[in-house]
Amino acid sequence: MRAIDIRNKYLTFFEKHGHKIIPSAPLIPENDPSVLFTTAGMQPLVPYLLGENHPEGTRLTDFQKCVRTVDIDEVGDNRHLTYFEMLGNWSLGDYFKEESIKMSFDFLTKELEIPVEKLSVTVFAGDNDAPRDEESARIWKEVGMPEAHIYYFGKEDNWWIAGEEGPCGPDTEMFYDTGKEPCSKECNPSCGCGKYVEVWNNVFMEYYKSKDGVYSKLKQRNVDTGLGLERMNMLLQGKETPYDTEIFLPIMEKLEKLANYDEIASRRIVAEHLRSSMMIISDGGRPSNVDRGYVLRRLIRRMTRHLNKLGIDLTELAGLIDLNIETLKEMYPDLEKNKDMIKQVLIEEKDKFMKTLAHGEKEFEKAIAKIKSEQKSTIDGQTVFKLYDTYGFPPEVTMDLAKEQGLHIDMETFQKLYKEHQEKSRMGSEQKFKGGLADQSPETICYHTATHLLNAALKAVVGKDVHQKGSNITAERMRFDFSCDHKLTEEEKEQVENLVNKWIKQNLPVTIEEMKKEEAIKSGAECMFIEKYPDIVTVYSIGDVSKELCGGPHVKNTSELGTFKIKKEEASSAGVRRIKAILEK
Repeated sequence: MRAIDIRNKYLTFFEKHGHKIIPSAPLIPENDPSVLFTTAGMQPLVPYLLGENHPEGTRLTDFQKCVRTVDIDEVGDNRHLTYFEMLGNWSLGDYFKEESIKMSFDFLTKELEIPVEKLSVTVFAGDNDAPRDEESARIWKEVGMPEAHIYYFGKEDNWWIAGEEGPCGPDTEMFYDTGKEPCSKECNPSCGCGKYVEVWNNVFMEYYKSKDGVYSKLKQRNVDTGLGLERMNMLLQGKETPYDTEIFLPIMEKLEKLANYDEIASRRIVAEHLRSSMMIISDGGRPSNVDRGYVLRRLIRRMTRHLNKLGIDLTELAGLIDLNIETLKEMYPDLEKNKDMIKQVLIEEKDKFMKTLAHGEKEFEKAIAKIKSEQKSTIDGQTVFKLYDTYGFPPEVTMDLAKEQGLHIDMETFQKLYKEHQEKSRMGSEQKFKGGLADQSPETICYHTATHLLNAALKAVVGKDVHQKGSNITAERMRFDFSCDHKLTEEEKEQVENLVNKWIKQNLPVTIEEMKKEEAIKSGAECMFIEKYPDIVTVYSIGDVSKELCGGPHVKNTSELGTFKIKKEEASSAGVRRIKAILEK
C-alpha cells in the first residue's frame, strides 16, 4: 500500500462517517501569528477549536502538510523528517471519546488490516488535575483491544496542551509493534527502544488551563487527532525507514548512482531537505535571513553541503528536482505546476551559497595565517564556530583543511558554542509555537484585526496590486509582509498610518458571514491561496473598508484597537516589503 493509498483510505473512511473533507492549509500560515510554518493539523483550526463555527460543520477531516524544524540537525538518521504529512479528523463539540476510539480502531484493523495483536494503546493515568481515564480504557477493551495492551501513563506521555495555557486534555495514543525483541521485561510503548512506534494520537480537549495553572472544564469538548502518513507508510510496508519507501526511494537511488563517496546519512539529508525545500517554495516560501526564510535557506544550504560531501556535481540539482516532482506529483500536483519557480529559487540559492563558501575559504586562510604567525597548532573553537555561523563553512570542512595544514581544531569549544546556538534556535521555535491554542489573548486578537486594516490601507495608498505575503504577531507588536516593488516614502508611511487610525476612530463594526468561495471572491473578499480554501468560507468585514477570507478571531469593533503606529518599514525579500507596527492603548 502506497502513501497516497493510505491517505485516500483515511479521507474516504471519515467522509463515510459524516466528516467533511477540507483542503490542506498552506505551509506558510496565512493567519496564524504563532508559528513560522504550519506544524500540525490542528493549527489552521484554532479558532474553531475555541468555539467559532466552521463553515463545513462540526465533523472535519483532511491531510495537512507540515514542517517542523526543531530537530533539523537530527535529519540524516533513520527517522527524523522536517516535512511530513499529518492525517486528521476533528469533532468540534460533536462526538467525543467513544465514537473517536471506535473509528480509530476500525480504521486501523479493518481499513489498514493491521492485526489487533500488533497494536497497543496508552491512556492518561490521572493526577490531582484530572482523573484517571478509565472511560477510554473501557472503550478500548469494548472494541477489542486486549487489556494487556492498554497502558496508563502520566501527563508527560498522555496529556496535550499547546503552550503554557489554553484548551487541553488527556489523549490516547496508538502504537504499532514492529516485532523487535523487547529491550527488557518492562518494555512498553513509553520506553523508546524502537519496538513500539506511535502512529496515531487522539486528543480529548475538555479542560482549560489558566495562567496560574488552574484547570477548569471547557464548554465545548473537542477531539483533535493526528496520524503521521510517512511513519504509517513505512510500517505497513515493513521498511526500516521512510527513506526506503516510494516517497524517497527514487531520489535515494539516484543519489547513490551520482555519488563519488556514498554516505547514507548525507543521501538522506539531501533527499529530505530537497523535498522540504520544494514544498515550502511551492507554497510561497522564499530564502532570507530571518524567520521562515532563514529556515528555508538553512535547508537548502545544508542540502548543498551534503551534495558536495557526496562528490555530486551541483549541476545535477536541476535533474534531482525533476525526479522529485515526477515522484511526488500524484500526491502534490502543485509541485508540477510550480516547477519553474521551484527550480529558479533552489538553483539561485545554491549559487549564492557557493559564493558564501568561497568567501569562507578566504576567511579560513586568514585564520590559518594568524595561527601560524602565533606559532599555534590548534584553531580555536570560536573561529571554527564563526566560520560555520557567519560564512556557512561546515566544521568538517574546517577539520579537513586544518588537517592538510598539520593543524588541529578545538572541537570541544565549537560543540559547546554550537549547542548554545541550537538551544537559542530551539527556544525561538518554541516561542513561535507558544501561541497556537494558547496565544489567543486580547492583545494578539487586536493585532490580528489590525493586519486587515493595514492591508486595506496599503491598497488605498500604494496600489491595488498590494497583497499580504505573511504576518507575525505577538502580544507586543505586529509584523506584516506585503508585495511591493519599492521602499515606502515617508509620505506613504504617514498616509497609511493615518488611514488605519482614521478607521479605528470611526468605530467600525467587525462582522462575520459564511458563503460559497466563488461568491466571496465575486464580492471582493481578499485572500491568499484561494485554491486552498474549502467550498464554504468565513468572510470577515470591517465596515466597508476591508473584506477578507479569514479564520479569525477578531475584535467586535475597531474602537478596541487603540492607536496604530508604524515603527519600521524594510525589505523582506525580492518584491516583498515588511512593516513593523504597534498598537498603543
